[in-house]
Amino acid sequence: MPKFGVASKARLATCSPNIQRLMKEVIKHIDIAIVCGHRGRDDQDAAFAGGKSEVTWPNSKHNSFPSKAVDIAPYDRGIKWDDPEGFTLASGIIKGIAIMMGIKIRIGADWNGNLVVREHSFIDRPHIEEVDG
Repeated sequence: MPKFGVASKARLATCSPNIQRLMKEVIKHIDIAIVCGHRGRDDQDAAFAGGKSEVTWPNSKHNSFPSKAVDIAPYDRGIKWDDPEGFTLASGIIKGIAIMMGIKIRIGADWNGNLVVREHSFIDRPHIEEVDG
């Protein structure tokens, strides 16, 4: 059975209780790494400057503490950033588990939840965020 490594556990500990509960259930079913939980000002602005976020500090759900967002990556003998199918599969499984647990989320690969991606949409495959309400 997959399990989180030390770095993933530390990053997950910076996330909201719902995100933590969700990811602890997800790891029982698929092997993922936690790439990012809480993100401080410098890290957020670097993510924005590098094109990995659409917003600057403090406008990301990663910027709250605890973080209302987590970035994950499929982990099968290492992270493969050039594997969109792996990210899509992981996101779908995570979304399904969240529904079963009653945790409202949205995924960065499908911001609107309708699987319609416009050409100008910002696609953030690693991103999972808690939805209020």
